[in-house]
Amino acid sequence: MDANARADKIARAMLAAEGTGPAWGIAIEEAREGYARVRMAVTAAMLNGHGTAHGGMLFALADSAFAYACNSRNLRTVAAQASIVFLEAARDGDVLIAEAQERALVSRSGVYDVSVRTSDGRPIAEFTGFSRSVGGEVVTEESKPLPSPRT
Repeated sequence: MDANARADKIARAMLAAEGTGPAWGIAIEEAREGYARVRMAVTAAMLNGHGTAHGGMLFALADSAFAYACNSRNLRTVAAQASIVFLEAARDGDVLIAEAQERALVSRSGVYDVSVRTSDGRPIAEFTGFSRSVGGEVVTEESKPLPSPRT
């Protein structure tokens, strides 16, 4: 299996093991080594008191893309820090795409940029994630995710 097929397998196994991603309708469009693109439609249940997508939902979408990108080498990796800048409001019915790209990877630490846009390309948010590998595989040969590390 090549590196990109392995990354796709890992992302799909992680999504299948989550409660959050499937509950929010997150779908993987593409996953390669150091890269992931995911999609989510904003629903009424995701809106804040202003009638726009709650920032936590935008962060969660970006964080999911980040997770799939930084775990793409099948080395369990977690967020060490992340930040987000909200640029524009997303509304009920908007389809959001989060695209994560590895910027740097040195030893056990990585830096990832994630752009969140609407399906027609309107910028919604920019996220930067800093990762730390904690050891162990994400999936085994049987494609079953391993339990998350306890911290």
